[in-house]
Amino acid sequence: MTTAETMYCYQCEQTAGGTGCTAMGVCGKDPDVAALQDLIVELCKRLGQYGHRLEQGNVHDAELVDYIYRAFFHTVTNVDFDPKRLVEVIKEAEAHRLRIEATHGQTHNLADFGWTDGTLPTDVDALVTMGREYGIEKRQEILGEDVAGVQELLVYGLKGTAAYAHHARELGETDPDVGAFFLEALAFLKSEDSNELANLLPMVLKEGEVNLTVMGLLDAGNTGRYGHPEPTKVRVTPVAGKAIVVSGHDLLHLEQLLKQTEGKGINIYTHGEMLPAHGYPELNTYDHLVGNYGGAWQDQRREFDDFPGAILMTTNCITPPKDSYKDRLFTSGPTAWPGVTHISGDDDQLDFAPVIEAALAADGFAETAPAQEITVGFARNAVAKAVPKVVELVKAGKLRHVFLIGGCDGAKSGRNDYTEFAEQVPEDCVILTLACGKYRFNKIDFGTIDGLPRLLDCGQCNDAYSAVQIAVALSEAFDCGVNDLPLSFILSWYEQKAVCILLTLLHLGIQEMKLGPSLPAFVTPAVLNVLVEQFGIAPTTTPQADLADCLGD
Repeated sequence: MTTAETMYCYQCEQTAGGTGCTAMGVCGKDPDVAALQDLIVELCKRLGQYGHRLEQGNVHDAELVDYIYRAFFHTVTNVDFDPKRLVEVIKEAEAHRLRIEATHGQTHNLADFGWTDGTLPTDVDALVTMGREYGIEKRQEILGEDVAGVQELLVYGLKGTAAYAHHARELGETDPDVGAFFLEALAFLKSEDSNELANLLPMVLKEGEVNLTVMGLLDAGNTGRYGHPEPTKVRVTPVAGKAIVVSGHDLLHLEQLLKQTEGKGINIYTHGEMLPAHGYPELNTYDHLVGNYGGAWQDQRREFDDFPGAILMTTNCITPPKDSYKDRLFTSGPTAWPGVTHISGDDDQLDFAPVIEAALAADGFAETAPAQEITVGFARNAVAKAVPKVVELVKAGKLRHVFLIGGCDGAKSGRNDYTEFAEQVPEDCVILTLACGKYRFNKIDFGTIDGLPRLLDCGQCNDAYSAVQIAVALSEAFDCGVNDLPLSFILSWYEQKAVCILLTLLHLGIQEMKLGPSLPAFVTPAVLNVLVEQFGIAPTTTPQADLADCLGD
């Protein structure tokens, strides 16, 4: 396989130099993988043209929509690094093209889009070469950085939403209107209409609106299957015995592993974004789900190196594995790394026997460490019960402000500011948190205000839905708008799920959000000015200055 010489990617916060990765991705993505992922995005845009044309003719192709969700998920940061699997995704795109053309080509004038006159190459090198024609730099040269950047903003929002939609679909929650929007947005990105900022910005906000719907679908899927999260103490120190650690976001895969390991003498630990699983009543019934191991995704190389058992990465975020644990590392879903065993099959019928065998062959933890615990499970239902208490505390002058400090964590400098911010939050204030950004401070004891915990962990990144519902419940209780609440958003971002959540907050009209630790490279100064003027969005500065600004000091 001939390796592409260069690449250009700026879809994550840690992109090289804050401008773009050009030789190798900071995430570990090489130029070939980058080119194949760019080709997948391009092919999904073309399929979007087909699907949108069918929608206009009252034909909804659910099979196509499901493919696009999954295909986009493969291109999210720290998900799929395996060229062989990416080529398979590309072949699926070609199969969908041929299927749709054979069924609907003549009746819906699909030849208008110019994709019916040839087939994709099957040679990997040819696919890499083809993918390089659809990189960001090509559009920057033609359209300028502003337009190309907002096009990418829309694409990255769609990528994040696709990941949530994929998880929701696994749990039986779908919405054809969401699929129709995806097809419309992808077709839009192939049209000349997307070359104008005036047309792009409304579509970006529409993406945020649709993402709110999708997060609601995923919330319904998770709570419908596992119950509403409840405040739950989680052990964060190991228990003697054989062990498997599960990272990522996929609760369905965790559930299957829990069922398949019952009675086998293996303890299951969560890691990273899987920590909130302990708050779901149905998952918490498994006695061998014993606790959480480690912290956020970026520490996995060190933490997995020390873990004496098998490791399962269910979705992002996987980083280049060390040889010391590569033979006991497994992936499932869209996640993949070359040379790492992938558990393939239908998402609700996976066979984790290889993971179990690896865990039994490993040493496991020799001793039980002294118990230490943190509390999770403060999702919308749990916090809704506390709203009257919050109102009472605010009216009594005992609760001054609520801070939502959350988002994606990462290794880049500047993220310790979130720890310092949380530590400096006054004792008459409460912190809501979600996603893996919470690992910056979730082991600190913040105490309580008249029995109300000062730190409330809402869950995974998709549980921004819970945070929104909490804000709405508070605004109704105080009979005011969300922006009139004593509530501030201090957000960290890393990849595309954080992008779609940000777009949802913009759609909702949330004002004066602070975003960091650095702003997206694809948001140019001109576009940033628009966001500042319309929404008051601002980069984080220092914990002291940001805190004073939020409190009006």
